[in-house]
Amino acid sequence: MRMMENSRFRPLLAACILVTCIGCDQATKGIATQTLRNVPPREYLNGTIRIEYALNPGGFLSLGRNLPREYRTAIFIAMNALLMLGLCVFLCTKRHISISMYSAILFMIAGGVGNLIDRISNQGLVTDFINVGIGPLRTGVFNIADMAVTFGAIAVVYFSPTTTGQPSNTPDV
Repeated sequence: MRMMENSRFRPLLAACILVTCIGCDQATKGIATQTLRNVPPREYLNGTIRIEYALNPGGFLSLGRNLPREYRTAIFIAMNALLMLGLCVFLCTKRHISISMYSAILFMIAGGVGNLIDRISNQGLVTDFINVGIGPLRTGVFNIADMAVTFGAIAVVYFSPTTTGQPSNTPDV
């Protein structure tokens, strides 16, 4: 465990999480675009998993999709870029956070960067292709980057000092 806390290990961990998540996200979005565009949704496990191509102009659950395109694109690109930059600055300046919290934030950054790449290269749109649910109770359509952001956010909450039983004024070392 001492090696995992070593400051030389963290850049390697960061590279592994970022390259793997962003690469997987971009590869699956490319495959989805090539194979699912203009094709009816495909269902698996009795409809629990639905694979369908969608271009999302908005944020989470298409929030903001009705804004004018040029405003929406600028807002979502700028907000995403600033948030990812802020998280990177946080990771670089807070050297004593736990490896768990460090990893959780890296997943959020990886997902944010994956969707930022889409917005920049796809006229402000994000490629989504996964939908899960049972009957009428379904998620919105999402992608691998969204999964990374969601996983990272849940992990940040889980590993935060107030949820792990540590007093909030105690550094997470």
